[in-house]
Amino acid sequence: MVPLYQRALIVGAGSGLGAALARHFAGRGMRVGLAARSVDKLADLAAGTGAALHACDASRPGEVEALFARLEPALGGHPDVVVYNASGRLRGPLVDLDPEAVARSLMVTAYGGFLVAQAAARRMLPARHGALLFTGASASVKGFAGSAPFAMGKFGLRGLAESLSRELQPQGIHVAHVIVDGAIRNPARSGEPADAPDSTLDPDAIARAYGDILGQDRSAWTSEIALRPFVERF
Repeated sequence: MVPLYQRALIVGAGSGLGAALARHFAGRGMRVGLAARSVDKLADLAAGTGAALHACDASRPGEVEALFARLEPALGGHPDVVVYNASGRLRGPLVDLDPEAVARSLMVTAYGGFLVAQAAARRMLPARHGALLFTGASASVKGFAGSAPFAMGKFGLRGLAESLSRELQPQGIHVAHVIVDGAIRNPARSGEPADAPDSTLDPDAIARAYGDILGQDRSAWTSEIALRPFVERF
């Protein structure tokens, strides 16, 4: 059985993948909600997709609950697709890292994913219907030098997704973790380096992969996919 989805929420929306997901979901006829700590730069995207905008710090439980409460009237019901796309990027040598900054990074990347998933699942479970999609990265599966906080957060988010897939999928909630294993093409730039064609991932192509997950029959749901550019140069 292929479920039908009507309302999508993207937490951690921006000009790259978040915008591509908004356009893709809107193109499928879905109502869309966009959440970010600052939504000032999302006005044009909201106008183009008919999306509802809501400011939210996903690492704060009260703001996450308020987000879902505000969103339901705007979308005509609770979102049945929720994408967690937020992350806290922090890099530097281990001995120079600020512990408080590391804690903030982990709160956004991993703890925020937990808060959003919990709020979404509480609304999806009564109907036994919904999808939770988590955006991972190369750091989800390999920790790079000078990037320990990001790897810690993304490893944690992957663990959350894996646990939730086992817990929630038998109850009708499709949970999937998408490893974006490479650099996402910047829509503000024209093309790619002449000496490295196809070395970055097209955000619209990534968004279509998310859409493909939503189109899967529940007899063959995937819980994780890895997306890589045609030519890996990283």
